[in-house]
Amino acid sequence: MIKKLKNRLSSNSFLIIITILLFLLMYIGGVIIFKDKNFGRMQVFLNLFISNAGLIVAAAGMTVVLISGGIDISVGSVVAMTCMLLAWMMENKGINAVTAVIVVLIVGIVFGFVQGWLISYLKIQPFIVTLAGMFFARGMTAVISVDMITIKNEVFLAMAKSKINLPFGGSVNKRGVLIRPYIYPSVIICILVLIVLFFVMKYTKFGRSIYAVGGNEQSALLMGLNVKKTKIKVYVLNGFLSALAGFVFCLNTTGGFVEQAKGFEMEAIAAAVIGGTLLTGGVGNVIGSLFGVLIKGTIETFITFQGTLSSWWTKIVIAVLLCLFIILQSVLMNLKWNKRKKINQV
Repeated sequence: MIKKLKNRLSSNSFLIIITILLFLLMYIGGVIIFKDKNFGRMQVFLNLFISNAGLIVAAAGMTVVLISGGIDISVGSVVAMTCMLLAWMMENKGINAVTAVIVVLIVGIVFGFVQGWLISYLKIQPFIVTLAGMFFARGMTAVISVDMITIKNEVFLAMAKSKINLPFGGSVNKRGVLIRPYIYPSVIICILVLIVLFFVMKYTKFGRSIYAVGGNEQSALLMGLNVKKTKIKVYVLNGFLSALAGFVFCLNTTGGFVEQAKGFEMEAIAAAVIGGTLLTGGVGNVIGSLFGVLIKGTIETFITFQGTLSSWWTKIVIAVLLCLFIILQSVLMNLKWNKRKKINQV
């Protein structure tokens, strides 16, 4: 019985299962506690996606980086730079919305390529490279403009405010009117990103190469994998997703300013770790990271519905959960190591 339990605990899916169960327990608890405030409405659940669409995209990209054995702490600054660049191009230079979005995505790709090249070919530590990237992107945000720029572009605002009504989950208000739940285009974008990344990581050669490189770089080399190219591709992908996260984030804020998205990269890392991604690399799943973000969103919703607690409690609870999941990771790694040791001894 104990042996079977250890085998289950050592499986890579265990942490994801714990994350999903934690989210379900928290959400069901919210439905029960705040029943009189309609916590269980479909719109409350959808608001978790609407409010955190940018973070979901950023966390998905961060998950891929962590699986490869790297890290990227420049994400928040890239998001801020993207928002400011979008606002500056549309409002100060009169560039149309579609062109502005394409430009910032290209900037994100180039930014990711430079970081990936420095990490893979010059063998500089990812933390140092992305720390420099963080300072550079935040500095460039201020260079573009030190003042807040509000986006008034009609096309962009139409994208930001276009409600997509869902045909299910509606509720009748006190006046007897059926209120249908809705989402915005930003939610569609983050869901598409999750679906694409899930299939890329699970069913493509590139995805399997990322897991192999993150699991054991030397073994990946012996398998004939091009580790340097794989790492560059990972950071290019994350650069693109960071810029895309900035665009999605900007759809919510409709403006750019220097202090925007501070600490965003840490929230993305926390969501990935809570979602079952190992900081040592080789293990992770973007679906787990989605639930990591939803847990954060649920905590924020608790605080909003409760009404008297400070928003800083979100940080405190996330810190506690992060510590718990890191401890769980350590226990699982020790179990796997002991299992391999016994097999080698036999």
